[in-house]
Amino acid sequence: PAGHKVLSPMVGTFYRAPSPGNPPFVEVGQRVNVGDTLCIIEAMKMFNQIEADKAGTVAAILVENGQPVEYGQPLFIIE
Repeated sequence: PAGHKVLSPMVGTFYRAPSPGNPPFVEVGQRVNVGDTLCIIEAMKMFNQIEADKAGTVAAILVENGQPVEYGQPLFIIE
């Protein structure tokens, strides 16, 4: 898909919400600004907030909640 890809800066587990039962940080169609938290990646019991590096609209979420991700893997498309 076209648009700006937000890539995973690390290997870990992708979480869309701050904790189970909480709403996701973002949904498709939501506007985001630089610095807005998009997701958390858990690596070695450390929870790393992944922030938008571009302002725009979330066009796609490419990873399922709880899924393992690789370094450099696209997580979101922002248009």
